[in-house]
Amino acid sequence: MAQRTVLAVLFEGVQSLDVTGPVEVFAGAELLSPGAYRIRTASLDGAPVRTTSGLTLVPDESLTTASDPDILLVPGGAGSLRPDPRLVDWVREHGPRAARLVSVCTGAAVLAAAGLLDGHRATTHWAYCDRLARDHPDVEIDPDPVYVRDGHIATSAGVTAGIDLALALVEEDLGRDTALTIARHLVVFLRRPGNQAQFSAQLAAQTAHREPLREVQRFIAERPGADLSVEALAARARLSPRHFARAFRSETGMTPGRYVDRVRLEHARRLLEDTAGGIEEISRTSGYGTPEAMRRAFVKALGTPPAEYRRRFRPATTP
Repeated sequence: MAQRTVLAVLFEGVQSLDVTGPVEVFAGAELLSPGAYRIRTASLDGAPVRTTSGLTLVPDESLTTASDPDILLVPGGAGSLRPDPRLVDWVREHGPRAARLVSVCTGAAVLAAAGLLDGHRATTHWAYCDRLARDHPDVEIDPDPVYVRDGHIATSAGVTAGIDLALALVEEDLGRDTALTIARHLVVFLRRPGNQAQFSAQLAAQTAHREPLREVQRFIAERPGADLSVEALAARARLSPRHFARAFRSETGMTPGRYVDRVRLEHARRLLEDTAGGIEEISRTSGYGTPEAMRRAFVKALGTPPAEYRRRFRPATTP
C-alpha cells in the first residue's frame, strides 16, 4: 500500500479543531496501519500561527517548500473568511495537484476564492452558506449535508464535520473496521453519513418562546411514536390547529410536520446505530408505523434504506 501524504494548511486565525480533528483521525489510522499516512502541517512562512481560540500551532514547514500532497486539507476559522492573498495564490496553484482537495468548515471560502469550487457542489458551516453562495455564484452550495464530495474535492460543514469527512476518507482507503476503530477511540459514537443534516431537529429549530409550544417540542422529542398530527399537538397546546400551526412555525422556524419528520428520523437513526432492535420495532417506536414508511423516509432524507444505514454506521460491537 502506497503511503499517502496529508498536508494541513495553517494560517493566522485558523480554527484549531478544524486542524486537530482530521489530523487525529489520520494519525489514528497511521497507528493502526503503519505507513498509511504521512501527516505534515505548513504555514505561509513556516512560522507559528495563532488560532481563533488563542492556541499557537507550530508547523512542520513552509508552504513554499512543501511537496505536493495526496490530501490537501484547508481548515476554516476567522482567517479563512478574509484569507491572505498569498495563501489563495498558493492554494490555486497547488490544490489541483492534490489527489484529494479537502476543506473543513469555512476553509471552503479559501477554495472558492482560489476558483477551485467553480462548477462544483460544496458545503460549509451552515452559518456561512448564504455568504459563500452570494460571494461565489458559480459554486453550488448545499447547506444541509455534513460533507459533500464532488470528484476529487471534498468540503465539510462546521468544525467536527471534518472528523466525519476524515473518517470517510480513511474508510475508503483502509476499510470500515479501521474507520470504526478510530471512531470508537475518539469517542465519536455516531459516524454520520455525508448527507445527514448538519444539526438535529432540536438545534435546527428555534426553541419556542411560549411554554405551551415548548412543551409540545419536548413531547415530540420524548414520544416520537405518539399521535403527532397537527390536531393532536394543537390540542396539547390548547390552540386551534390553524393557530397552532401558524404560531409553531413563527416561533421555531419550521412547520410542525417538518419538525416531527426530523425528530422521527433522528430517533430511528439513533436506534439503528446504538441498538439491536429489529426494523419493524424501530419503525413502530419511531412513529413510522411500518418498515416501508420508514424506508421511504430514510431514502428521501439520507439516500439509503434503514438496513443499509445500519450496516454502514453501526459499530461492529454495540454496548
